[in-house]
Amino acid sequence: MNGEIITYSKVLVTGGAGFIGSNIIEKLLKQNNFVVCLDNLATGKMANIKSFTDNKNFRFINGDIRDLATCQEACKDVTIVLHQAALGSVPRSINDPITTNQVNIDGFVNMLVAARDNKIKRFVYASSSSVYGDSQELPKHEDKIGNPLSPYAVTKYVNELYAKVFGNLYGIETIGLRYFNVFGKNQDPEGAYAAVFPKFIKALIRHEAPIIYGDGTQSRDFTYIENVIQANQLAATTSNPDAINTVFNIAYGKSISLNEITANLIEMLSEFDPKIANIKAEYGHVRKGDIKDSLASIEKAKRILGYKPLYDVHDGLRIAVKWYFDNLKSNF
Repeated sequence: MNGEIITYSKVLVTGGAGFIGSNIIEKLLKQNNFVVCLDNLATGKMANIKSFTDNKNFRFINGDIRDLATCQEACKDVTIVLHQAALGSVPRSINDPITTNQVNIDGFVNMLVAARDNKIKRFVYASSSSVYGDSQELPKHEDKIGNPLSPYAVTKYVNELYAKVFGNLYGIETIGLRYFNVFGKNQDPEGAYAAVFPKFIKALIRHEAPIIYGDGTQSRDFTYIENVIQANQLAATTSNPDAINTVFNIAYGKSISLNEITANLIEMLSEFDPKIANIKAEYGHVRKGDIKDSLASIEKAKRILGYKPLYDVHDGLRIAVKWYFDNLKSNF
């Protein structure tokens, strides 16, 4: 480990068949690491890791973090854990809080126990901007959070509390990354709980109107996947003691409205299909648990981790739109 990227290490990526996990694995394999991927394929997809399965430095475990024995097996001889596994989506958690709690809290504790038992020193985990809840402060600073607005947000905050306790009690070096609206390739456009970007892109490619919940003026600090990969590697390799057993906002540090994002998607996709230029968004009721605006302060991550996001939302959009058009168009 050299303080910037992970090299020549055995790394466990939980949720590795998911959107963020699979992108992390792709980068780790290119950097001469041995990667263990643990995923139960509840939301992850084999298609996301198909290109890795013949790699001698890749091992896939089809298993569930709710099973402690599976977590113990996955952690064997591992140097670093990048814990991405979770049951995401605020609406899903409102509809099914029990399963969200079981996966995101019980599963998280299992992973911490397995990391402790296998004497893994560095445990980097995905938290979420949802922990800021009803806090009105903009930009969001790590030390000022509000009341959670969904079961999902509760689970992510509980993760942070458990990580700190395990760090204090057992000496595990935990670092939490509060992701802000991550997007990029491999993000699933299917299902009721699909994220905004792939869902909107899919609708537009089909010449359907994307549906915005609310009036579209709500804003988000959308974060391209490459910035998140960088943050995970910095967190895994940093030797700065101030980074240990704390949390960091991982974002670009600028917000954009859903109306503007939709307009950008229509403009970019129109370059591939001119008919998309005439499509207009439709508007629905505001969803329970959704926040109005989100904007991250990334000063702490810059100062302590050396985080420097290289892709703004427009840079990321152009790459993602091209990937989705190439991969989704052939399915219609």
